[in-house]
Amino acid sequence: MHLDVLELRSFYYTTRLGRFVQRSVRGEVERLWPAPAVRGQTVAGFGFAAPLLRPFLTRARRVIALMPDQQGVMPWPGEMPNHSVLCEETLWPLPDGLVDRLVVLHGLETCENPTRLLEECWRVLAPGGRALFVVPNRSGLWARRDATPFGNGRPYSMGQLEGLLEASQFETTRHVGALFAPPNAAPFWMRTAPAWERVGRHLPWGLAAGVLLVEAAKRTQPHRPRGLPEAVLRPLEALEGIAGEAPKPTPGRARGA
Repeated sequence: MHLDVLELRSFYYTTRLGRFVQRSVRGEVERLWPAPAVRGQTVAGFGFAAPLLRPFLTRARRVIALMPDQQGVMPWPGEMPNHSVLCEETLWPLPDGLVDRLVVLHGLETCENPTRLLEECWRVLAPGGRALFVVPNRSGLWARRDATPFGNGRPYSMGQLEGLLEASQFETTRHVGALFAPPNAAPFWMRTAPAWERVGRHLPWGLAAGVLLVEAAKRTQPHRPRGLPEAVLRPLEALEGIAGEAPKPTPGRARGA
């Protein structure tokens, strides 16, 4: 179930914890997709990806913030012409292959049908396009506290998310973690949060990270399971004749003759 857009806007833009989340996760996005990687491209976000899309406004050719109707929409960005669009969760008003880069935040874990949503992500991505899925880490602290948006919906482990993406014709290319600091807005935790993030990058982030950022490429060729041959060129003939007529006896002397 999607959160209300007013709750999300209030968290990210008016609370200390939300502003910390915005800085931390957006920093990882910019490390994965630096300015040269998106220059002249079409970048879209789904869910409530607006906090992560701002750096692309001056770099990309086009930026679109898709917000599902179950969540609601807000004008974004406030000081520029509007880039946000209200859409159905699995029916986006975009043509096939338009998007070069797609960011999904508070979209996958809260949607009603993850498989159908990933089909729509695949449809709008251009050949060779990349998607970045930001989801709560099942084993992290942030998924266990419903005072933040990451405590809602279905959290994922790395293996669960990779399996879901592979089944939807995506290939995982990179993954990182973020939000290593506890989900606590107390002054001590806010002062020490940058240190937690630096230390966290050297820890087993699959356990310590609050969120997972998984980059996946659109796969255009059918996926073949490992270990199986592509085709059987000629069937085995070891059992030929068993179902047909009995073989003729070989000429020779009778036993005992």
